[in-house]
Amino acid sequence: MNSVSLTIDGKKIRARKGEKVLWAALDNGIYIPNLCAIREVWGPFAGCRLCFVEIEGRNGPVTACTETVEEGMTVNTQGPKAQRLARTALELLLASHPVDCAHCPANRACELQKSAAHLRVKLKSKRFRKIERELPIDSSSPVFTYDPNKCVLCGKCVWVCRERLGIGVLGFAQRGFKRVVTTFDNRPIAESNCEGCGDCAAVCPVGAMVLKGENKARASHAREEELLERARKRKP
Repeated sequence: MNSVSLTIDGKKIRARKGEKVLWAALDNGIYIPNLCAIREVWGPFAGCRLCFVEIEGRNGPVTACTETVEEGMTVNTQGPKAQRLARTALELLLASHPVDCAHCPANRACELQKSAAHLRVKLKSKRFRKIERELPIDSSSPVFTYDPNKCVLCGKCVWVCRERLGIGVLGFAQRGFKRVVTTFDNRPIAESNCEGCGDCAAVCPVGAMVLKGENKARASHAREEELLERARKRKP
């Protein structure tokens, strides 16, 4: 495998040639906040704007999900300009997000919480005026519940449904602040062509889509089996 050598936050690493800086960092234990990045997608969505980094020789911060690693590249994930942009992006997301972590099924497994802790941003930041949507929660599916008020428009569920599975139930509708992930004609999930696989809920980073009861337990068990299988393969 062709690889390149680069430095991220003072740590020298090797990454596959053509890899994005974000994945090179995460694969080497260097956390960069992100909500919308999908490894399988070559052309990143780059919608969340949380993965700003500073690269030596570049004029200003860039998003790690869009930058390709280069030989000798020096990356700083803690640069003041990059941090300021990432914090602002996160605070803007939180300004329209219902922060009620104690009652959220994604509590302690939410990328917004993880990003806020990393960037030292208060989840109930008062920097921007709070404007929350009051959209109806769709619990019609027997597999998962969808709360569009918590959706951060990362696009992961849309990509999984359309590209990976080829079903195409979910998509974006409307523009600006009214933009939502929804079904055709805004029908309840149960009245769409949803096959109930639950993959959309599995990739949701914030708990806008969460599996119900037995489905959640089944997904957790499957995840444990996957991790055990990986561990077995790593043993000599």
